[in-house]
Amino acid sequence: MMRERIEEGDESEESAVLVVDDDQDVRVALSSLFRSAGLAAESFASAEELLAHGIPDRPTCIVLDVHLHGASGLDLQATLNRAGRHASIVFISGRGDVPMTVAAMKAGAVNFIAKPFRDQDLLDAVDEALQRDRAQREAEAQSRQLRDHFDTLTRREQEVMQLAARGLMNKQIADDLGISEATVKIYRGHAMRKMQARTFAELVIMAQSLGLVQDDAG
Repeated sequence: MMRERIEEGDESEESAVLVVDDDQDVRVALSSLFRSAGLAAESFASAEELLAHGIPDRPTCIVLDVHLHGASGLDLQATLNRAGRHASIVFISGRGDVPMTVAAMKAGAVNFIAKPFRDQDLLDAVDEALQRDRAQREAEAQSRQLRDHFDTLTRREQEVMQLAARGLMNKQIADDLGISEATVKIYRGHAMRKMQARTFAELVIMAQSLGLVQDDAG
């Protein structure tokens, strides 16, 4: 097989490094480097191989050569972006130029390292990429959980939450919705409980995250 599995790992592994390079010696050397640093690593000879394999559902860094047989590294990056898989990518290349580097970074790459490079420089770049991917995955998970909680609210509870987060007083909300102030307080309490907001300030932050109200700081 052209793909070399360097370290076996399942979905419980904390992180993964995927090496994509059409030079077998480079694949073996880099995978050994990552293994020595305690990272699970797999290597692929082409963009097509990586796409067929897929990206694991855990913090992942793709160490990607720009110049590959078949689809290029930049092509692979574009394909992943179109599919909504904004993977953390560290590009490596022996023939990089400024426009290529700019294109890669604009498309979301974490770093672009020219060959030859120091092992520590690459390890540092991979560490940064894994931290970024981990943070993004955590943020996406929190966003999904927040949306799931919001979907448990009734329509009226959602309306009260939105208006309260916009700064309206209970009496103003009651007038706007044609209900009593006491009922507004009940709906607001239900919203805080279902959203698991400990304080009203937390509820406002949640509303901003959901796009229900504009963040003045932004």
